[in-house]
Amino acid sequence: MRHYEIVFIVHPDQSEQVPQMVERYKGVIAQRNGTVHRLEDWGRRQLAYPLAKVHKAHYVLMNIECDNETLKELEHSFKFSDAVLRHLIVGMPKAHTAPSPMMREEKSKSMMGERGANPASEGAPEPSRVERPAA
Repeated sequence: MRHYEIVFIVHPDQSEQVPQMVERYKGVIAQRNGTVHRLEDWGRRQLAYPLAKVHKAHYVLMNIECDNETLKELEHSFKFSDAVLRHLIVGMPKAHTAPSPMMREEKSKSMMGERGANPASEGAPEPSRVERPAA
């Protein structure tokens, strides 16, 4: 069995159906003795350019291990699903289970938000932004 990384983009009107779609895809993989090593729901994000007059979409990342028949079945379901705007399947040399850079970025943003809520640091200006009189 080979390892694959799959990213698919779902139309924002069908965002509430994403958990059912993911469960269906996980069922197809498990039914054929494959495994899901990593599953990340990145949520709604801005698209780089509009697809079918849509500016935002729901992103999902899956790292899986499966055979070629399972991969063909997944790709077939992506192609003929009206909810999936785009999909990308990339072969990987090994299974990846660590959080993706997108999830690490989200985690660091949430941690920065917690630090920024510190009321003691609000009054002092940052050293790089100290105003100097003109000469």
